[in-house]
Amino acid sequence: MALIDIVKHEHKLGEIVYKFPSCDLALGSQLIVEPGQTAFFVKRGKICDQFSEGGYTLTTFNIPLLSTLVNLPFGGDTPFQADVWFISLVNQLDMRWGTETPILLEDPKYKILVPVRAYGQYGFRIADARLFLLKLVGNMSSFDDQLLSAYFRGLLLNRLTDIISKRFVREDMSILEVNSNLVDMSIEAQEELRPYFADYGVEIMMFNIISVNVPEDDPSVLELKKAKNLAARMSIVGQDNYRLERSFDVMEKAAENESGTGAAFLQAGLGVGASYQMSKQLVGASSPETPPPLPEEMYYVAIGRQQQGPFNYGQVLSALNAGTFDSATLGWKKGMATWKPLGDFTEFPSTGQGTPPPLP
Repeated sequence: MALIDIVKHEHKLGEIVYKFPSCDLALGSQLIVEPGQTAFFVKRGKICDQFSEGGYTLTTFNIPLLSTLVNLPFGGDTPFQADVWFISLVNQLDMRWGTETPILLEDPKYKILVPVRAYGQYGFRIADARLFLLKLVGNMSSFDDQLLSAYFRGLLLNRLTDIISKRFVREDMSILEVNSNLVDMSIEAQEELRPYFADYGVEIMMFNIISVNVPEDDPSVLELKKAKNLAARMSIVGQDNYRLERSFDVMEKAAENESGTGAAFLQAGLGVGASYQMSKQLVGASSPETPPPLPEEMYYVAIGRQQQGPFNYGQVLSALNAGTFDSATLGWKKGMATWKPLGDFTEFPSTGQGTPPPLP
């Protein structure tokens, strides 16, 4: 049996744990622990003595637990057997993580399910080498950063999915707006993950969420972008005006279905009505200290056998003057039991009077 005189190991890039290949040692052997390392003597599955960086001549004085376990006598080059494990304590800062498959999340603002991918970077170090050796390494002869990443991948992605989705809900934030919050989300994720890693003697040194993204061509993402654009337009023009624009769009299509020439008159009348509504808004915006206008009577009209509206008095009057509506157009307002021609409304006394009929 050849006894080992020098016990040492230089860790390679990414290597965390290395088990010395021989367990045949002798008192008087030299143990060398490099900077950024710690070494353990293990006998019969029990961790005995631990050494920090430095050089040691093995004696019963510096391996007291091991000597007690194997009843080593004092002095001489007494042979004994023990496993020696070297563990790297240096920071590992270039670990990558990412979702292998998209995560389905509901956008809290627009209530649309979209596939989300995320990726980033993190760093770690072994903070409690004894705990790490006991709970993760076991009897494996080597252990590197890729194996550690594989061990924590499921936990990491599970917790990150929960962290990201909860933040969306808490901030009422759309997935399309997430990249402006990545720094805060990274800090929150690091604090959330810290205790899970610490249970195995590992300390997270940093955690970065570099990107949370969605596939641009996915149908659900296209729907989400449409919803965002719609919300932005309603915010700019106002909800009531947006509804009015949509009503005008429907009326234009109805007029086109009735006759090709009707569309031109309809567009002219609607343009006057829209201008009237816009002018009212501009006046209101320029006079913030004036009281709001009195409630207006609202009207509904039947175009192409479809109900359209509501429209205010000015819009109906503009459409009548432009020829979009006429005295025979059916209308209704609050309090009426049935639809009536606009010519029967007392507030439009000149409807259909004083102007010649169209040429045949």
